[in-house]
Amino acid sequence: MVTAKKEMVVYCFDTLIAHYNSDQVPPPAFDDGQHPLFVTWKKVVNGGEPRLRGCIGSLKACDLINGFRGYALNSALRDRRFPPIQAKELPSLECTVSILTDYETANDYLDWEVGTHGIIIEFSDPDYDTRRSGTYLPEVAAHEGSFCSPPSLVSHL
Repeated sequence: MVTAKKEMVVYCFDTLIAHYNSDQVPPPAFDDGQHPLFVTWKKVVNGGEPRLRGCIGSLKACDLINGFRGYALNSALRDRRFPPIQAKELPSLECTVSILTDYETANDYLDWEVGTHGIIIEFSDPDYDTRRSGTYLPEVAAHEGSFCSPPSLVSHL
């Protein structure tokens, strides 16, 4: 099983820095592979608790090197929930990478544990006649302060 490594986080920072400097991204120091992945940016403000600044990824397996490069930029610059991260924010940023493995089908929407499991929900949106999905990574679900139980997290998601 592949696991997230600090070299993957370094590569995400290298990618964002190269973007701001209009430079080439240095080669990664990890092996390639095919896995679902997410890149999460958080910002520390005034020494407080890090706050989510962007999180985007793919539930479908993708090339790790291209995936981390693309999602490092997408989550930093194109997460619609937040304004794009600016270069001046780099010193206060934290990055985490998630490589998703071991999917399990739940028996019902309460069949998961906050902080241990992530959750993916899929549903029909009758207003737009389309299928939609929502995802919480395990660490994001655990970090959501105002939501503490599976029912409230699912409702928010």
